Amino acid sequence: MAHNQFELLRQRRFLPFFLTQSLGAFNDNVYRQAIIGLLGYMAVSPEQQTLYTNLAPAIFILPYFIFSATAGQIAEKLEKSRLIRLTTGMEIAIMSLAAIGFMTQNMIVLLAALFCTGLQSTLFGPVKYSILPSVLKPEELTGGNGLVEMGTSMSILIGMIFGGLIFALAGSHGPVVASVAIIALAITGNLVSRAIPSVEAAAPDLKINWNPIPESLAIMRLTGKQPAVRNAVVGISWFWFVGTVLTANLLNYAEANLGGAPDSGLYIFVLALFSIGTGVGSLLCERLSQRTVEIGLVPLGALGMTIFCGDLYFARPGAAPVSGLDIPGFLSAAGSVRIIIDLIGIGLFSGFFLVPLFALVQSRTPKRELSRVIAGVNIQNSVFIVLAAGFGIAAQRLLDLSVPEVFGLLAIMNAVVAIYIFALVPEFFMRFLSWIIAKAMYRVEVKGIEEHVPDEGPALLVCNHVSYMDPLVIMGAVPRPTRFVMYYKIFNTPGARWVFRTARAIPIAGAREDPAVMEAAFVEVDRALAEGEIVGIFPEGKLTTDGEIAEFKAGVERILKARPVPVVPMALKNLWRSMFSKRDSRLGRLRLPRHFRARIELIAGPPIPGTQATAALLEEKVRRLRGDNP
Repeated sequence: MAHNQFELLRQRRFLPFFLTQSLGAFNDNVYRQAIIGLLGYMAVSPEQQTLYTNLAPAIFILPYFIFSATAGQIAEKLEKSRLIRLTTGMEIAIMSLAAIGFMTQNMIVLLAALFCTGLQSTLFGPVKYSILPSVLKPEELTGGNGLVEMGTSMSILIGMIFGGLIFALAGSHGPVVASVAIIALAITGNLVSRAIPSVEAAAPDLKINWNPIPESLAIMRLTGKQPAVRNAVVGISWFWFVGTVLTANLLNYAEANLGGAPDSGLYIFVLALFSIGTGVGSLLCERLSQRTVEIGLVPLGALGMTIFCGDLYFARPGAAPVSGLDIPGFLSAAGSVRIIIDLIGIGLFSGFFLVPLFALVQSRTPKRELSRVIAGVNIQNSVFIVLAAGFGIAAQRLLDLSVPEVFGLLAIMNAVVAIYIFALVPEFFMRFLSWIIAKAMYRVEVKGIEEHVPDEGPALLVCNHVSYMDPLVIMGAVPRPTRFVMYYKIFNTPGARWVFRTARAIPIAGAREDPAVMEAAFVEVDRALAEGEIVGIFPEGKLTTDGEIAEFKAGVERILKARPVPVVPMALKNLWRSMFSKRDSRLGRLRLPRHFRARIELIAGPPIPGTQATAALLEEKVRRLRGDNP
């Protein structure tokens, strides 16, 4: 098992796939930029170049609308490594066609090959993301997605640079060099893909509906079945909207507002800042989330995107004071550092925004449906990219906005969309608050979670109860969503009730306090376990008043008698000194905590079969994990 994302790059289950998808993204952009270089080499008129730059993206994205539904079904039905080999084999044929276009300098052939490239990307898209949950453990999903997003963003950037240099450096040999390059890259990708281990089909019995229109509608309904997944998909598509608007305007921004000379490379430089920021942000997600699917990073990402995108307007709202600058000239100009920080910041927080959303979609969608849901993501992404292009045209031609003003408007829109998403699914914002609080208060050392908490299926977590922060600590350490049973009076605390409802906590009362609430709690726990969820309980029934573990109550046995699921014993250590424990009086708990970022431990033991677990046995296991003498 990999204990950080970079160890995945040394393992066959991940590395060949990572290299294959990176080579594919790299080759796509080499090809597209080489076509632009060919236009310059052919000395076509500026009007024709403009026609291509507007037509090419539309040709590339058109297959996503037409064939995504079919691609999702195929990815569900076929063994995944075989499908990847088929798509990379298609790439060789497509790039051979493109080579003919380069050698004959025939734009019709090149545009036809570009359409086929979009088709190949459409077929590869669903398997690209649906394969990850099959080869990675839940605690590796965030890190794996971070590597994929980093690899994609850097491959796009380097591919654009390499493709743009082909005709600049090769001159009259440009068509030959471009042809050899794209075919060689396609062959390399296919050879690397042959090392991807076999991954069984998710739904081999699926009957494919070849009619794209009704199947596209069916896939969009499937994508919207779960509210959290549906709004995660909206968030992913919104990222593509923001990214499209930004990157489409960077060329004009570099020249008109930063003062770059037409051939100075300043456009590629500012694009590189955004891409590098996205790559770094994607990689940081695993460390910040502590190897869980931490959707609390999504509001943080949205906030950062809004702040830095807005500041990009204020950093340079008007035209550049000096023109004709190269990269060193820009770096030495006044205000350049602020602009650089803004561009990197937008990319960095975009990574925080995007990676957890993809990990959430993958972790909460049944494997039999995931490829089709990813196909639905691609359809919606295509719609948002087209809308972004329309927005950019409308903002500048109808509203007469400058590029910085477009960035400012985009920041406002990003804030509005983020608030809308988080209002629909408060779980995002609740996880953000809990993540901030837990990170600010504690440094948690986790032991045994990855080894002992099941990757799928129902399970009951039992732990000693030391402080009011216990659920947040456990939620932050367990890679799967966990529902906690909690005392109903705390659940109904004014001002906090919405937080607990959002976390899907289960309120419980004592038999003498409110028998109806107690019975409803046991029914809800059983229903959650029946649906394959994880439920967390504190069998002591209350916070410890002396720092010691109290007797475990028999309620856990009632849960297991109704549904004997695996039970994972856990122990929290060093939380007794927390201001959130009952060590102090209520007045004492109002003071500042003794230690910020205090070190605490969460230890999980091997799961115990539900048919064998008793309250006494679980209490003994928790005591041993905490280090109590037997």
